[in-house]
Amino acid sequence: MTASAPRTISSWMTPELESLRDQFGRFLDAELKPHAARWRRQRMIDRSAWTALGGMGALGAAIPEEWGGSGGDVYQEMVLLDTINRHCSDLANGYSVHSGIVTHYVLTYGTEDQKRRWLPKLCSGEWIGAIAMTEPGGGSDLQALTTRGRRDGDDYVIDGQKTFITNGIAADLVLVAVRIDGTPGAKGISLIGVEKGAPGFQPGRPLEKIGLHAADTAELFFDGARAPVDNLLGGIEGRGFYQMMEQLPRERLILAVGAVAAMEHAVEITRAYVHERKAFGKSLFDFQTISFRLAELATEAHIARVFVDDCLVKLAENRLDNVTASMAKWWCSERQVQTVDACLQMFGGYGYIEETEIARMYTDARIQKIYGGANEIMKLLIARSL
Repeated sequence: MTASAPRTISSWMTPELESLRDQFGRFLDAELKPHAARWRRQRMIDRSAWTALGGMGALGAAIPEEWGGSGGDVYQEMVLLDTINRHCSDLANGYSVHSGIVTHYVLTYGTEDQKRRWLPKLCSGEWIGAIAMTEPGGGSDLQALTTRGRRDGDDYVIDGQKTFITNGIAADLVLVAVRIDGTPGAKGISLIGVEKGAPGFQPGRPLEKIGLHAADTAELFFDGARAPVDNLLGGIEGRGFYQMMEQLPRERLILAVGAVAAMEHAVEITRAYVHERKAFGKSLFDFQTISFRLAELATEAHIARVFVDDCLVKLAENRLDNVTASMAKWWCSERQVQTVDACLQMFGGYGYIEETEIARMYTDARIQKIYGGANEIMKLLIARSL
């Protein structure tokens, strides 16, 4: 069964974006998806996949051409993300962090020198990007981070540990959240770009996860690690926490976009399966308990699509607030998990076989309720606004 594009219900969709979606989907099916099983076995996406994405203009789609990007907009960017989630979801986690988050931090906050040094390499796929916030004892509490940095001549010296870092092993550039000179609270936090091979910087082992097996996820260790002062994102100390807070609506919408794509795709492959699968002399779809449940799931996916599309328009117009983005992340990720679970049930025993797509979607979905801010935190943020 092949992935299909959603029915075009988005008010912002144009013929050009539909063409991009179709072209990119064919590229993924032909060039990258055939390698996905090997990526899962080796717990790492090939670097050649990143350069292939860069060659297609799929990295940094909304980054201006002067910095090596495609010069597109947020709609183009989200169409690419949506398509990856349907056609080659093994790429989605690392791609979202690299192209949807790291490049935008550099574009939005980087100095002219940082943009010149980093963005062309990130957009071409020559470099892979990561962002390191989470610590072993910190979780969602960013103000409690303990990784320390201090100025030493023309360098910052960094000591500490990060965990659950997407692209952590492969990354050539890691934006690391550090506390400068022990300054307490949000004002002490800065983001510093640490490049692969920096003295004192060492990625740990790949973390063994229950899902997202192709995604490179690791611990990072900083033992007197050195990064040039010129790698302080934006060039001003103490701005890191505010930079991270400003980017949260975008990051949470990225997770919601992936959740909706997964919901729609799960419904589509399940619809095809229950029409083909026979039991007691008729298709599974002919049983009302199956067709009615599928009708419910299709409706919920449609509702999620309309909600996320509204958020996307707000993001494009710089009107997406953190509370609405938190609603989207919470509701869509919860529905994603429930939808995939219900679809797996319709596959019966085959749904529990690891090689089937629905089984992988089931294990991959669970993390959506945790990363990007646990859903309990999302509800706390929403409740504070009421």
